[in-house]
Amino acid sequence: MRAHPIGVALNETPKYVASATLTGPAWADTTVLSGDLAVAVGELKARPGGELQVHGSGTLVRWLLENDLVDEMTLLIVPVVLGQGTRLFPGTGPDMALDLAGSRADSKGVTQAPRWAAGRVPAL
Repeated sequence: MRAHPIGVALNETPKYVASATLTGPAWADTTVLSGDLAVAVGELKARPGGELQVHGSGTLVRWLLENDLVDEMTLLIVPVVLGQGTRLFPGTGPDMALDLAGSRADSKGVTQAPRWAAGRVPAL
């Protein structure tokens, strides 16, 4: 069986985990970010040549948004209505403007919509 290219890329890429309890990650090339997370993420963002991605943690995405640490967000829109579950953007979160940077849909209708952070929306 051939390795999936996304799995290969993830295995070969440095990984960072925000955790107050994890000390010894089992996945190779994984660094645990502890202490002042905003400082740690800011230092990672300041490094040249690369990007930071969040996979599968709405809690971390909401925290990054609240702390103005998001530059770009790619939303994957799946054409299914579930009607339940945890909201990615809670009703009490910060208001943020996002400029559409492009979009494309695959053969099943899943749309990728990269958006650039365009600052806070002024209070009305």
